[in-house]
Amino acid sequence: MPQINVTIDGRSYRMACGAGEEAHLTGLAATLDGRIAEMRKSFGEIGDMRLQVMAALTIADELAELRSRIAALEGNVAELRAAAETAERGRAEDAERAAFGIGRAAEHIGRLADALSASAPRT
Repeated sequence: MPQINVTIDGRSYRMACGAGEEAHLTGLAATLDGRIAEMRKSFGEIGDMRLQVMAALTIADELAELRSRIAALEGNVAELRAAAETAERGRAEDAERAAFGIGRAAEHIGRLADALSASAPRT
Protein backbone atom coordinates (compact mmCIF):
# COMPACT_ATOMS: atom_id res chain seq x y z
CA MET A 1 0.00 0.00 0.00
CA PRO A 2 1.54 3.33 -1.04
CA GLN A 3 2.35 5.95 1.55
CA ILE A 4 2.69 9.67 1.01
CA ASN A 5 3.54 12.72 3.09
CA VAL A 6 1.02 15.54 3.22
CA THR A 7 1.29 18.88 4.97
CA ILE A 8 -1.72 20.31 6.76
CA ASP A 9 -1.44 23.52 8.76
CA GLY A 10 2.34 23.35 8.73
CA ARG A 11 2.51 19.79 10.03
CA SER A 12 3.61 16.81 7.99
CA TYR A 13 1.61 13.59 8.10
CA ARG A 14 2.52 10.23 6.62
CA MET A 15 -0.60 8.69 5.10
CA ALA A 16 -1.35 5.34 3.52
CA CYS A 17 -3.67 5.16 0.52
CA GLY A 18 -4.73 2.83 -2.23
CA ALA A 19 -2.58 2.43 -5.33
CA GLY A 20 -3.21 5.31 -7.71
CA GLU A 21 -4.89 7.46 -5.05
CA GLU A 22 -1.79 9.41 -4.09
CA ALA A 23 -2.64 12.54 -6.08
CA HIS A 24 -6.23 12.52 -4.87
CA LEU A 25 -5.19 12.29 -1.21
CA THR A 26 -2.59 15.02 -1.75
CA GLY A 27 -5.31 17.23 -3.25
CA LEU A 28 -7.66 16.59 -0.33
CA ALA A 29 -4.92 17.52 2.13
CA ALA A 30 -4.19 20.69 0.14
CA THR A 31 -7.89 21.61 0.24
CA LEU A 32 -8.02 21.19 4.01
CA ASP A 33 -4.76 23.10 4.42
CA GLY A 34 -6.12 25.95 2.29
CA ARG A 35 -9.34 26.08 4.27
CA ILE A 36 -7.42 26.27 7.55
CA ALA A 37 -5.27 29.07 6.11
CA GLU A 38 -8.42 30.99 5.06
CA MET A 39 -9.88 30.63 8.54
CA ARG A 40 -6.64 31.72 10.15
CA LYS A 41 -6.80 34.93 8.05
CA SER A 42 -10.43 35.50 9.05
CA PHE A 43 -10.26 34.61 12.73
CA GLY A 44 -6.60 35.05 13.62
CA GLU A 45 -4.83 32.78 16.04
CA ILE A 46 -7.62 31.01 17.92
CA GLY A 47 -5.80 27.72 18.33
CA ASP A 48 -4.68 25.13 15.83
CA MET A 49 -7.16 22.47 16.87
CA ARG A 50 -10.08 24.90 16.82
CA LEU A 51 -9.13 26.09 13.32
CA GLN A 52 -8.85 22.51 12.11
CA VAL A 53 -12.24 21.60 13.59
CA MET A 54 -13.85 24.71 12.10
CA ALA A 55 -12.36 23.93 8.69
CA ALA A 56 -13.54 20.32 8.89
CA LEU A 57 -17.04 21.43 9.93
CA THR A 58 -17.17 23.94 7.08
CA ILE A 59 -16.22 21.24 4.60
CA ALA A 60 -18.72 18.82 6.18
CA ASP A 61 -21.43 21.51 5.88
CA GLU A 62 -20.63 22.01 2.19
CA LEU A 63 -20.74 18.25 1.67
CA ALA A 64 -24.13 18.01 3.39
CA GLU A 65 -25.46 20.85 1.22
CA LEU A 66 -24.14 19.18 -1.94
CA ARG A 67 -25.68 15.84 -0.93
CA SER A 68 -29.00 17.59 -0.39
CA ARG A 69 -28.77 19.28 -3.79
CA ILE A 70 -27.86 15.96 -5.44
CA ALA A 71 -30.84 14.26 -3.80
CA ALA A 72 -33.13 17.05 -5.05
CA LEU A 73 -31.66 16.78 -8.55
CA GLU A 74 -32.05 13.00 -8.52
CA GLY A 75 -35.71 13.53 -7.56
CA ASN A 76 -36.09 15.96 -10.45
CA VAL A 77 -34.49 13.47 -12.83
CA ALA A 78 -36.86 10.74 -11.64
CA GLU A 79 -39.86 13.05 -12.19
CA LEU A 80 -38.61 14.00 -15.65
CA ARG A 81 -38.05 10.35 -16.57
CA ALA A 82 -41.55 9.47 -15.42
CA ALA A 83 -42.98 12.39 -17.44
CA ALA A 84 -40.97 11.31 -20.50
CA GLU A 85 -42.22 7.73 -20.15
CA THR A 86 -45.81 8.96 -19.83
CA ALA A 87 -45.36 11.20 -22.87
CA GLU A 88 -43.86 8.30 -24.85
CA ARG A 89 -46.77 6.04 -23.90
CA GLY A 90 -49.18 8.79 -24.96
CA ARG A 91 -47.31 9.26 -28.25
CA ALA A 92 -47.44 5.53 -28.92
CA GLU A 93 -51.17 5.44 -28.12
CA ASP A 94 -51.77 8.45 -30.40
CA ALA A 95 -49.82 6.77 -33.20
CA GLU A 96 -51.84 3.59 -32.72
CA ARG A 97 -55.13 5.52 -32.82
CA ALA A 98 -53.99 7.44 -35.91
CA ALA A 99 -53.00 4.21 -37.67
CA PHE A 100 -56.36 2.66 -36.78
CA GLY A 101 -58.21 5.76 -38.05
CA ILE A 102 -56.19 5.80 -41.28
CA GLY A 103 -56.92 2.11 -41.77
CA ARG A 104 -60.66 2.67 -41.26
CA ALA A 105 -60.60 5.66 -43.61
CA ALA A 106 -58.79 3.57 -46.23
CA GLU A 107 -61.42 0.83 -45.87
CA HIS A 108 -64.20 3.40 -46.21
CA ILE A 109 -62.56 4.93 -49.28
CA GLY A 110 -62.19 1.44 -50.73
CA ARG A 111 -65.90 0.72 -50.18
CA LEU A 112 -66.83 4.07 -51.74
CA ALA A 113 -64.59 3.35 -54.73
CA ASP A 114 -66.22 -0.07 -55.11
CA ALA A 115 -69.68 1.46 -54.88
CA LEU A 116 -68.80 4.11 -57.43
CA SER A 117 -67.37 1.46 -59.75
CA ALA A 118 -70.46 -0.67 -59.42
CA SER A 119 -72.82 2.22 -60.13
CA ALA A 120 -70.82 3.73 -62.95
CA PRO A 121 -72.23 3.09 -66.46
CA ARG A 122 -70.25 0.55 -68.44
CA THR A 123 -69.14 1.52 -71.88
